[in-house]
This record gives sequence, C-alpha cells and structure tokens, in this order.
Amino acid sequence: MSPDPRTPAPAYDDAEKGTLDQVNVYPVDKKPLSFPADEKKDIFPDEKKALAPFTAPATKQDPFASMKATGKKKPASKATIVKLWYNTYRKLFTIAFSVNMIMFGFAVSGHWPYARKFAGAFAVANFNFSILMRNEIFGRCLYLIVNTLFAKWTPLWWRLGCTSVLQHLGGIHSGCAISGIIWLTFKVVLTYENHLSENNAILALGLLTNVAVVVTAISAFPWVRNTHHNVFERHHRFVGWTALLMTWAFTIMGDIYDTKTRQWVPDGRHLVRQQDFWYVMGMTTWIVLPWICTREVPVDIELPSPKVAIVRFRRGMQQGLLGRISRSAVKEYHAFGIISEGTHAKYHYMICGVQGDFTRSLVNDPPRTLWTRELKFAGVSNTSTLYKRGIRICTGTGIGAALSTCIQSPYWYLIWIGSDQEKTFGPTISGLIHRHIEPERLLLWDSKVRGGRPDTMKILKQVYHDWNAEVVFITSNYIGNSEMMEGCKEAGIPCFVTAAILPQ
Repeated sequence: MSPDPRTPAPAYDDAEKGTLDQVNVYPVDKKPLSFPADEKKDIFPDEKKALAPFTAPATKQDPFASMKATGKKKPASKATIVKLWYNTYRKLFTIAFSVNMIMFGFAVSGHWPYARKFAGAFAVANFNFSILMRNEIFGRCLYLIVNTLFAKWTPLWWRLGCTSVLQHLGGIHSGCAISGIIWLTFKVVLTYENHLSENNAILALGLLTNVAVVVTAISAFPWVRNTHHNVFERHHRFVGWTALLMTWAFTIMGDIYDTKTRQWVPDGRHLVRQQDFWYVMGMTTWIVLPWICTREVPVDIELPSPKVAIVRFRRGMQQGLLGRISRSAVKEYHAFGIISEGTHAKYHYMICGVQGDFTRSLVNDPPRTLWTRELKFAGVSNTSTLYKRGIRICTGTGIGAALSTCIQSPYWYLIWIGSDQEKTFGPTISGLIHRHIEPERLLLWDSKVRGGRPDTMKILKQVYHDWNAEVVFITSNYIGNSEMMEGCKEAGIPCFVTAAILPQ
C-alpha cells in the first residue's frame, strides 16, 4: 500500500540521508484541502497543472565513476582543530568583550568616574550595537557594500577576510550582549548602593531586568539553540524583547527620577539630553525595522517524498539569500535557503527537510499561506560574487542553500551528495539543476547507488585544482561540515561553512 501523506512524516535527521525505499510523489493539485482544483481559485493560476516527467540530459563521462564509497576519515591534527575552533567569530567576540572589560575595570576601580556615573548608558549602548549586528536590513547593506566595492579585483586574502567577517558578525553580537549584561549588573549594584535615595520601583525593575537579560543570554547558547529550537525562540526572542523593554523602562525611569528631591521629574527636554535615551531609541528601531516587512503570502507546496516539502513563493531572488517562514505572524520563525533562477524569475523555492514539528507539519498538513519577511537576509553565500571561480559542495537538503549560486553564476561548480536525489527532491529541483548547470560543472553523487559517501576531500582537491577555484563553500550537517573544513584547512584550500549549524 502506498504511504499516506497525512500520516506522521519520518524524521530527516541527517543531511545526507535519502528517502525511503518505497516513495510516492503526491501532486499538490490533487490535495483539495490545500490546493483547490478549480483553476479560478488557484493561487498560482498561470502555473501549468501537469508536468511531464523530467529526463536529465546526457552528460559527459563522470571522472569519479570508479571511485568507491569510503569509511571514516583520518582525524585532523590538533593544530588544525585549534585553528578552526578559534575562528573569526571568537576573535571578534574577544575584541568586543576585551575592550569592554578594560573600560569596565577602570570604572570599577574608580579610575574612570564618567563610566561609573553613566554605567546604564554603557549597558544600553552595548545592547544597541549587539542588536544592530543581527539586524537584517543592516546586514543586507553591509553585504551590498562589500560585494559592490571589492568583487574580484582585490587580493584574494582581502576577499576571504571580508567573507569571514560578514559570516561571523555574531561574534560582535555576542561580545557586546555579554558586556551589556555586565554593565547592566554594575548599574543595578550602584543603584542598590544608593537605595536610600532611589525609588523602590526602580530597584525592583533593575533586579528583574537583570534576571531577564541573563535568561535571554543563556537561551542563546549553542547547545540550547541547536537542540531546543522552540526554547530558543520563546526565550531568546520573546524574553529578550521583554528584557529590552524592561531595560528601556529602567533607563528612562532612572533619567526622570531626581534622587535629591526623591521625586519624578518627567521633563522631556531633560530626557532627550540623556545619551542613554538615544541608545534606547536606536535599539528599539533595530528591533522594529525587520518586522515591518512581515507579510502573509500564498504558497504552493510540492511533496516529492514524505521527507521533503518544496515550498514555492512568487517572485525571483538574487543568489545567497535566506528567508524566515512561519505559520504564525509573530513566533517560531524558521530560516531556509532560497533557490531562484534570478531576480527576473517568476518564483523562488525553499527546501524544507522534515526535522521537527514545523517542517513535519508542512508535509502532513500543507498550508495555503505562510508568514514571511519580504526583505530576505543575506547569507555568506551572497559573497560568492567576490570570487572569480568557486565550488559549492552540499549534502541532502543543503542543496537549498547552494543551488542558487550555481544557477546564477557560470563560474561555480556544484557537488551534491545525497541518496536518490531525484526521487527524494522531485522533478522541480532536478529540472532547475539540469536546465541551468552544465555537465562540466556538476557532480551528483548518489550514495544509495554507490554504496555510501565518497572521499569528499579527494574530490574537492581534484575539482579545486581542475576548476581553478578560489574558495569552497560547504553546506552539510555538523559532522560533514567538520570533516570537510578540517580537510580543506590541512590542504590549504580556503573554505566557509554556509549553514547556521556552524559550531560557535
């Protein structure tokens, strides 16, 4: 009996796992609940209802046809592991945190009265800069500036540095956030030292604010974020917003309360002269801006197998972008890579492999609409325009983050490792690949047919030299990312991991 798409979908835990042995394709237009058969009611009336089976064009001789699947890789040297561990993320964190702690040391020791007096301003200034580093509009502007000014003509080391810094802006985000918590704690301690002159409401709010920002920081630890995504969403985002509102209130209340007269002085002119007021205004602006782009949009969902949902949206996109989608307007947003033929295209796509409740619901109960931010955010793949030639290697659902780069640029080579890719991901993805990527810059490794994963470093080394590439972008699961990064580092091949699961 054919599997029913409404039964619970199996987990798609590892990026390189393939589909089940028995897989049926469930045409979207045959699901009356989500996609009316009536042409007049179809959310995509111009799309053809019947698609002819896709037949891949003839390809040249595969240079890796005789390669056999391999077992475990040789472990990397300790020096390589240390270099990869202390990456640009941690370097930027070290710089941001160290500068703050030097200033904090002068303030605590009494050698810098200004910092002691305006400890609250130092706290919200750090929070302001931390939020700015995660602002999607600010990020798009940075990527645009770098890609416009430095593409191809600058030295390779400079372009690699630009990519690395843009990829690891989170280091500044974390460094400033932790520093802001320390400055806020210092401000609360100073407030309690002067408790006889302070209002009880300010004392209580200061303590609660400190607790809230600590909870926000803990919920963003990698082991929480990667293994308990919903906990991260509810605490880091929503508790974080609450904490920032409390910080806003704590700061403003401190500005308008006169400790000498022990009275509230709601003087607007006095308030706007306070530097921490403007830091708070900036912080609020960075939070609100991305949300003004949130819209509920119609979607079309193709289910080529019980493990994957291909979500189609209107309008084309430039390469290297990611989008957040949710069934709700305000919570549980999930980010996926965007596949598109270009800004001129009619549609763009997201590949959602079944990994949790949200992606499983896309297969079991496909929606007609989803909430998304119309302004997409840039991923590290967006810097592919900096390089003359490059390689995109991915496994399984990682094709969602990799494919646009190779479709939109003839100078990028695609290596896709997976199991029975055409059956698992369907004719839409296969068609995009074979229509836009020539055989001479394409390697599809079917681990089901070839008996396992290949020696990825042997392939990468050969393609890197034959293709005359400058860089390798990797999208896999945690183990795959680590193995390929270690191998590339020891081989002297510049590489970047383009997925959010990069260990931090």
